[in-house]
Amino acid sequence: MRALRGNRCRCCLSFSVRNNRMSEFDAAEHEFMVQALRLAERGRYTARPNPCVGCVLVNDGRIVGEGWHQKTGDAHAEINALKQAGKSAAGSTAYVTLEPCSHTGKTPPCVDALLDAKVVAVVIAMLDPNPKVSGTGVTVLEDAGIEVRVGLMQSEAHSINRGFISRMTRGRPFMRLKIAASLDGCTAMASGESQWITSEPARHDVQRLRASAGAILTGIDTVLADDPSLTVRDTEIPNDGAQPLRVVVDSRLRMFPSARMLKLPGNTLIYCVAGDGEQTITQAGAEVCVVTGAAGRVDASLLLADLASREINDVLVEAGPTLSGSLLEAKLVDELVIYQAPHIMGSETRGMVTTPAWRSLQQRLELEILDIRKIGVDIRIIARPMG
Repeated sequence: MRALRGNRCRCCLSFSVRNNRMSEFDAAEHEFMVQALRLAERGRYTARPNPCVGCVLVNDGRIVGEGWHQKTGDAHAEINALKQAGKSAAGSTAYVTLEPCSHTGKTPPCVDALLDAKVVAVVIAMLDPNPKVSGTGVTVLEDAGIEVRVGLMQSEAHSINRGFISRMTRGRPFMRLKIAASLDGCTAMASGESQWITSEPARHDVQRLRASAGAILTGIDTVLADDPSLTVRDTEIPNDGAQPLRVVVDSRLRMFPSARMLKLPGNTLIYCVAGDGEQTITQAGAEVCVVTGAAGRVDASLLLADLASREINDVLVEAGPTLSGSLLEAKLVDELVIYQAPHIMGSETRGMVTTPAWRSLQQRLELEILDIRKIGVDIRIIARPMG
């Protein structure tokens, strides 16, 4: 059992970019970086906890090498691109979605490989968000006489790695709250019946959200009511069979040893404030972590900090209205993904979130709508809390 006592990771992002690294980029360079970003996306389901990175090598206006980071411990994007390019890498320009690494981790530094291959220029979408190493890759390259430019399609590169950036700069994962509801905002009948509110295409879309998350978080009430699996079951998703960490907020440790998720591939982590019954649950296959919190509840901020220490970049929340509402109230939700089905469930139902007794419009939580589209017969809304 692991106990958290209140230590929080606090780090800030500080980029030091020389003036000569920022410049205009032409249309061809945009196209090369677009391709690098496409390559980076291919690591969405397998690269974690590392960031998704793509690299394109261009020599005399022609792409001679492409690569992306496929899996932690495997070669980085630059190495794969250099391998494909071979001798054609000499004299080329590398277009990379993230600053090449300059330190030795599970693999050697990418900057050394670029220098050995005699690359003459490097165009980087964004610097490494890790404040301990940010800018060092650029410095090594520039000190070796390589032309380096930073900032081409930076926002797009940022979007691909929001979870990794969040963990590096805020000390917590990026949290996405998923809600499936009817058009009148109902998530279940009064009896708790909720399968299935949305259509199969929407559920398939949720499988992709699960596959891209490092952890799926739910509450004990959902476990007791639905006994969910919280696994990626869609075999069409190229996740190499990897399963996200299953996380249950269970303040009083009411988890039952026969729960379905404890019998499935992957790991289950339970956060509680009291460890009574811990031995039974750990024997059933779960890890129990005691988190100090007010009013006998798990401190969600400490929970997220602990998940970050476990190298979790992204958390997908699939929970009932009480936990969903408390996370929104605590301003820990970074994004909402709401699927609305084209039907009315009526008044004897459960709503999307349970909130404090807001009594005026000024107390409402405002959202910025980022995307609206149809998924099958349903509507998917992606929004970001404001303020």
